[in-house]
Amino acid sequence: MKKIFDVKGMTCASCQAHVDNAVRKIKGVKDVNVSLLNNTMEVDYDEKCVDDQDIENAVKKAGYKAFSQDKKGNKGVNENNDYSLLKLIIAITFLILLMYVSMGHMINLPMPKFLKISTHEEMIKNSLIFAFTQFLLTLPSIFIYRNYFINGYKRLFKLSPNMDSLIALGSSASLIYGVIAIFMIGYGLGYNNYDLVMQYVHNIYFESAATILTLVSLGKYLEGLSKRKTTDNVKKMLDLVPKKATIFINNEETTIPVNEIKINDIVVVKKGEQVPIDGEIIEGSGSFNESNITGESMPAYKKSNDFVYSSTILESGYVKIKAKKIGDDCSINTIIKLVEEAANSKAPISKLVDKISLFFVPIIILISLVVFIFYLSFNYSFNDAFNYAISVLVIACPCALGLATPVAIMVGTGKGAQLGLLIKNAEILENAHRIKTIVLDKTGTITMGKPCVTDFIVFKKEDDLLSKIYSLEIKSEHPLANAIISYVKLKESNIINYHVVNYQAIEGVGVSGYINNDFYQIGNIRCLKDKNYINDKIDKLSLEGKTTLVIVKNNEVISLISLKDIIRKDSKEAIRLLKNKGIKIIMLTGDNELTAKNIAKEVDINEVRANVLPIDKEKIIKDIPHNKNNLVAMVGDGVNDALALTTSDIGIAIGGGTDIAIESSDIVLIRNSLLDVLNVINLSKRVYFTIIGNLFWAFIYNCIGILFATGMFVPLLGENFKLSPMIGSACMAFSSIFVVLNALTINLFKPKAYNNKKVNGEISNMEKIELNVNGMMCMHCVKHVKEALLSCNGVKHVDVYLDSKKAIIEGNNLSKDKLINAVKNAGYDAF
Repeated sequence: MKKIFDVKGMTCASCQAHVDNAVRKIKGVKDVNVSLLNNTMEVDYDEKCVDDQDIENAVKKAGYKAFSQDKKGNKGVNENNDYSLLKLIIAITFLILLMYVSMGHMINLPMPKFLKISTHEEMIKNSLIFAFTQFLLTLPSIFIYRNYFINGYKRLFKLSPNMDSLIALGSSASLIYGVIAIFMIGYGLGYNNYDLVMQYVHNIYFESAATILTLVSLGKYLEGLSKRKTTDNVKKMLDLVPKKATIFINNEETTIPVNEIKINDIVVVKKGEQVPIDGEIIEGSGSFNESNITGESMPAYKKSNDFVYSSTILESGYVKIKAKKIGDDCSINTIIKLVEEAANSKAPISKLVDKISLFFVPIIILISLVVFIFYLSFNYSFNDAFNYAISVLVIACPCALGLATPVAIMVGTGKGAQLGLLIKNAEILENAHRIKTIVLDKTGTITMGKPCVTDFIVFKKEDDLLSKIYSLEIKSEHPLANAIISYVKLKESNIINYHVVNYQAIEGVGVSGYINNDFYQIGNIRCLKDKNYINDKIDKLSLEGKTTLVIVKNNEVISLISLKDIIRKDSKEAIRLLKNKGIKIIMLTGDNELTAKNIAKEVDINEVRANVLPIDKEKIIKDIPHNKNNLVAMVGDGVNDALALTTSDIGIAIGGGTDIAIESSDIVLIRNSLLDVLNVINLSKRVYFTIIGNLFWAFIYNCIGILFATGMFVPLLGENFKLSPMIGSACMAFSSIFVVLNALTINLFKPKAYNNKKVNGEISNMEKIELNVNGMMCMHCVKHVKEALLSCNGVKHVDVYLDSKKAIIEGNNLSKDKLINAVKNAGYDAF
């Protein structure tokens, strides 16, 4: 069982590691994923051995608080209380006053008489008031940010120190030293030891305590703002989910909350409204803006029997939709869930950082003590030793280490979702740029997956042959079956749906069954025992790039059906760009060798494996040489690709594919474009190098910063390179902010493939014109209209729909009048 908990009290990577460690020790817990970014924890556990209370108690013993999201009823614990703007303003106000009092005399700023210490007389008279005033001005910051002390020392006493412990130790030491200074000034005044007064009045250190707390909190506040930016994509997606819907019931339209819609309810969507569910159009048509789902800005025309997705917007038209997927099963909710899961998952590199974080803070405390003892041992003043020790404590930043990977993963998965790339976990996002071999399925991947019948050859006359073909194919979900069904519906007005006995669908072969005691088979050449006498006819059709199926009755071929699929318009360009990156491309298909080679030649693929069964695809992928730096990816869309998708290092499903293929994959390409395989690789590379850059910065910053804080470079570079605790705390705050801001640059990622002149220059800038066409009676009419429109200047793509009598034309510099005239010249009416 998997459950998500909100965790309160985590401030750095050390906290994250301690929570992870505490829960992982519970017997029955299988896996733990703690997110510092979202302050959440996903636990996979055996509910027979462990319950929520056990997990919450383990977190509590570690010094933190955990709440099951089921109990809380809302997501996320608000961790920003300590870093709220109001607290920050108050702290900064008192810090400015404190700095004015403590340092104003150095630059002759106006000062009340009782705080002046410029002359010897003023110092003797006002030194105690001067010191005590600073103490009073420090107290508001101590009170406002008391949780640093409470949590920091609690962690320290539990032997699991974190960043709060470093801050608490640094500011406490400064505060205690300041209090001691007040007593020493009082002692000096009481015993006329003015040298002692002079020594301590200029080294009170209250401003160091207040500055450490305020600057670190300022950094945390800015870091929080930046972190919230990283989750903006998910929040925007949540806003896309409609709250109300109109359903058609009892011949009336009724508005209800979306969560009350049931499967098979009829949902009404009007112009300008969002689709609240996933479903099939049963009445009407219109243009849908699917950019929320696919990232594609160009509207998609949908008609009866077409599938529409939740959160898409009907820009024109009116439709009734039968609900097929509701609630959490809807596309937009699935996308949100995948993005959140990916963002909360751990990249392999994060696990190394977690191990380092466990020891980071104790090592820093140890270094600070060593530095303090070292300087005292070599006759340095107590003030110098104290300064160096405090600087080491406050400059070290485990936070930057902890945020380096998760913020990049969060932004990367969000950006991927924007581009129509659903990446299911952090490991895949980190590793996708290591793909060196891509195995492509043919049907539905390289091609559109919407074949149409081109030839129907009958060798032996058979009563109701089309109806018998329909009766067998109606039970299949294969794209070829759908094409054959559409063809039969077009050709046969009175279809008889025969009862089929012992129906079988054999993967990679076809379908079979008994109709009226006769055994029928529809499938590829594997159906035949004796293939020789039919091979020549099939080969001839295959040379034209057609897929040919045989219709067999009682082991005798009675007919052939040939189908041809259209190659996706961007497949060739995508394959060219992938090959330019040095990636090897292999095409696998269950189709015959001649058809496969014909398609491969069109898209410039050199290596083809034809007549491949699903089990063979798995074996071929296993046999391809690969290692952690040379990964093999499988791209497919069908049920027969599911095994291969699971077997490959990275499985990529085309978004329009089957649910099984999508479930078996690691990445889903919602846009149904092979160019997005390139975008996945490029995005992964960008995210990976951002993570490496963040970790490099975090490690180098900590190493160099700590060395400077120890005073190691002062003998070589001079007193100007001596870091005070104030500068150290400012550096610490900046390091975390830098890591988050660097991760946000991933949002600037542009999909290179779509900038290609041959592809994006034409596609993204294309106009779209919709025409109504009257007079079309059959598929031949559709063909004539399409040919007439394609002959016009600037036309790049045409879709003609017989049922809705519409034509959708895409291209550059289109003239509507010329398009209408072209249709009229072909013998049809257009407007």
